[in-house]
Amino acid sequence: MTLETNLEVNSSQNTSNKNQPIKKSMVSRPVIVILWLLFASNLGYLVLNFFSIPELTFGDIFRINGFTILIWTTVTFFSAIVSSYAGNYLTGFRFHSRFMMLCLAFTLSVMLLVASNHVGVLLFSWLMMGIFMSQLIGVDKNWGEAREALKFTQKYFFTGTLFLTVGLLLLAFYTEQFTVTGLSTAMTDVPSWILMISAFCIIGAAIVQSAIYPFHRWLLSAMTAPTPASALMHAGFVNGAGILLALFATLLFASETLTILFFIGGFTAIVAQFTKLLQVNVKQKLGCSTIAQMGFMIMQCGLGFFNAAVVHLILHGFYKAYLFLSSGEEIAQTRPKNSKELKIKPLQAIVVLLFGGLGAYLFTIWTGKGMVLDSSIFLTLIVAITVGQATYNIIKEQSLSIIQKIIAPPVLFIAGIGIYALMYNGVTVLMADMPMIAQAIPLTWVQIIFGIIFLLGFFIMKLGVYKKIPWLYVKLMNLSQPHKNSVLMYKSKSK
Repeated sequence: MTLETNLEVNSSQNTSNKNQPIKKSMVSRPVIVILWLLFASNLGYLVLNFFSIPELTFGDIFRINGFTILIWTTVTFFSAIVSSYAGNYLTGFRFHSRFMMLCLAFTLSVMLLVASNHVGVLLFSWLMMGIFMSQLIGVDKNWGEAREALKFTQKYFFTGTLFLTVGLLLLAFYTEQFTVTGLSTAMTDVPSWILMISAFCIIGAAIVQSAIYPFHRWLLSAMTAPTPASALMHAGFVNGAGILLALFATLLFASETLTILFFIGGFTAIVAQFTKLLQVNVKQKLGCSTIAQMGFMIMQCGLGFFNAAVVHLILHGFYKAYLFLSSGEEIAQTRPKNSKELKIKPLQAIVVLLFGGLGAYLFTIWTGKGMVLDSSIFLTLIVAITVGQATYNIIKEQSLSIIQKIIAPPVLFIAGIGIYALMYNGVTVLMADMPMIAQAIPLTWVQIIFGIIFLLGFFIMKLGVYKKIPWLYVKLMNLSQPHKNSVLMYKSKSK
């Protein structure tokens, strides 16, 4: 059951009002204007002061720096786009005004989170983000599945807030530092057991919000949300983990828990990519895709490159917001078709390896990562895999000529890597005053072994081997199911 069908049920039960003109939300246009003004002012300030954004502090409560302005610009853009879309998409929806106000409130809570310097304000904003997002998921109070999804997701968000509260307050009371900046400089005198507990709690809060396994089911159960809410959730809310981990990078280094992040992120990325292939519902596919991308983001944090994780969350936001807002068109244009087995000829394999290697080389030159045998080599490896996969998708396309197949791959990956490198270097500049946001860690045999397992999992997925292992197929299918009460449990009661 979707929002659209739910609206149809409601409208069919009010036949006496069907000829009346549709009323538009009174708050829709003001909210849209406010969000676009916020975006324009943030973008203007960012452009005009890019290389010299001053750090502004307001007592111990707030701190505004380049990273703050960057995230403000990003989140207000997504919110403005989504609210503009919702202004027409939700016309006639009885909870339209409520949706628009929640959208504005959620945006302000994210802005408050990024500007927070005091631990209390940060915890409050994190809690409010979860509350507003759960309310957006269950915005239709008359729909039973939406109410169940609201309650289910809220339990996860409260759990994440509890993790974060324990981790930060334990550290704050021991060090007597109640600001983010103060905590960042007080790690050297903290016992290792306190560092470990605090780090695990903050990691717990991050992986809950990013729907990392085993906390992924809340995101798969949130499909009762209207499409604009899903776009905002997948483009903004789940990315909050990257912001949180970047703020406490020094704690993760001091507690030596980065490798744990690397494992958790890598495992989630592979499993979610597997489960994505099993889905037949467009929204469920997008949900599994988001979980996989959040796995990659967590993996980058585990490598010590929090700036790369921030770049990833920004690019993922653009990509996923577009996919959700255009999902209706995808449904209209998609036709059933048989899946094809992955078959690659020797010459095609050579071309894929060649362009993958060239892409990795350009990434190394333009970003300076991968030149030394440390954790940055994994970033280069991911780029090589991405370029190789894109190249294969082009050369197997029968509608393209030989000339097009030769020209298209280098043009696309040069442009893509160039844009990424530009963003990577730009984000690094804006985060320059934040400690340890791009600190490669030494390469270990544990990381190498996990990297090999990661590659094997990737190729097993691409080759479709999992389809020939029934127990694995069933296990993956069960892992990717939403909470039962959020799916058609109230169909007979929709009156």
